[in-house]
Amino acid sequence: MLQVLAQKEKRNKYLDSLKFALYCMSHPLDGFWDLTHEKRGTMAAANTILFATVLIRVLKLRFTSFIFLTVYWEDLNIFVYIASILFPLALWVIGNWGLTTLFDGKGRLGQVYMATCYGLIPYPLVQLPLMIFSNYVTVDEKEFYTVLSGLSLIYAGILIVTAMGQIHEFAFGKNLLFTVFTLFAMLVMIFILMIFFSMISQGVAYFISLGKEFLFRL
Repeated sequence: MLQVLAQKEKRNKYLDSLKFALYCMSHPLDGFWDLTHEKRGTMAAANTILFATVLIRVLKLRFTSFIFLTVYWEDLNIFVYIASILFPLALWVIGNWGLTTLFDGKGRLGQVYMATCYGLIPYPLVQLPLMIFSNYVTVDEKEFYTVLSGLSLIYAGILIVTAMGQIHEFAFGKNLLFTVFTLFAMLVMIFILMIFFSMISQGVAYFISLGKEFLFRL
């Protein structure tokens, strides 16, 4: 009986934290403050929002009208496509947390991730009906679709930046400054990773050629 009640309470908390994303969307300053400081958010809800974002992004490839989106399926690797969504997100979370930790940022790594995922909520909420809507409009109404799609991305970006300011307790100017620094840190991390994988590929190629030379001389 106690186990059933505990599971029910856990499920209710998850649903409440998922609905709280709508409050964060309409009241970002209060919402993102309560998200972490009042523990109104959960990792489960954050993961759900991220999953919904990635899922909608993938479904758009299949169900958006060809008028608005042309997909060359023979050139598309779905796993690389998903990675192209998750990889920048991971870089943002790590870069923002790493920089703000050095300058009195209050947010922990998990909180940065959670707030970032909650900030994505406009994307699935707007893109899902737009995906359906795209199949019932004409070319003349393309601008309406494009504007709404762009606004969902811009609004999500604004929410994420606002969330970072609230969880780190940064003033507006300082928050914008660290947003720019985070984007720069993402570029630095990409550059370092490119050098790292380049060195690995060169090392592997060297040992392969060495092995071939050894077998040839046998």
